[in-house]
Amino acid sequence: MSNKVEELVRFTKMHGCGNDYVFVDGTEICPSDLSNLSIAISDRHFGVGSDGLVVILPSEVADFRMRMFNADGSEGEMCGNASRCIGKFVYEKGLTRKHQVTLETLAGIKVLDLEEKSGEVISVTVDMGEPILEPENIPVISEKDVVMTPIRTSHGEVAITAVSMGNPHGVIVVKDLSEVDVHAVGRELERHPIFPNRANIEFVQVLNSGEVKMRVWERGSGETLACGTGACATLVATALTGNTGRKAIIHLLGGDLVIEWSEKNNHVYMTGPAAVAFEGTYKYSRETV
Repeated sequence: MSNKVEELVRFTKMHGCGNDYVFVDGTEICPSDLSNLSIAISDRHFGVGSDGLVVILPSEVADFRMRMFNADGSEGEMCGNASRCIGKFVYEKGLTRKHQVTLETLAGIKVLDLEEKSGEVISVTVDMGEPILEPENIPVISEKDVVMTPIRTSHGEVAITAVSMGNPHGVIVVKDLSEVDVHAVGRELERHPIFPNRANIEFVQVLNSGEVKMRVWERGSGETLACGTGACATLVATALTGNTGRKAIIHLLGGDLVIEWSEKNNHVYMTGPAAVAFEGTYKYSRETV
């Protein structure tokens, strides 16, 4: 026999270039059943509405720890846009006075550099670490590096470059984004057998060596207005294939990110905004046994 229990969850709705998440401060009290909470709270009709749920927690190895859940309840390794929002959240909520914050994720510890003006964080640069290109570590099923590898889909053949930024990505360079059925092709490729853990799929139109347009189909959430790790994977993929240099502006549906792949330490750096939409309390009804 099960009973319903109501839990009040205080939240802040934030977004990075339109990639929106519900953020919960779990440094003192963490909500229960985070996977199902993410499904409920992310619903754009019956919940708060978002691409997922992010909970900020204490860490034994960094300043803070993040757990990130997609709208379908699956847990992601990390999220670049959400990490920038966390930098803004912890500073403006008074959880830290640091302008450089370390963040523990399932993809390792990330370093956030906060640009602050009059008490407001206006931009955050995230050291996303080194890109992962070895097939077994992305993971992708292939005996060699996956760069411009032809993949058959029901919508025709595409050439994918696979990169992990702590989570798996498949980047496809196209001539014209307006001619791509992002939803149909993205949905199919997310679950393609080449990606054993599924993948985020980026569709990229190169404008010049320092500028590209990108749309993204995110694993577990569908098309979103932006994806930070996807923008990083895109820069790495286009640099590897000679379409761009090692620094470029990535134009996303929700705004722009500046991505740089450093030659000095092989790290990828992402710079962009973070914004608060609103705050509130969500009444979460969950079943207990």
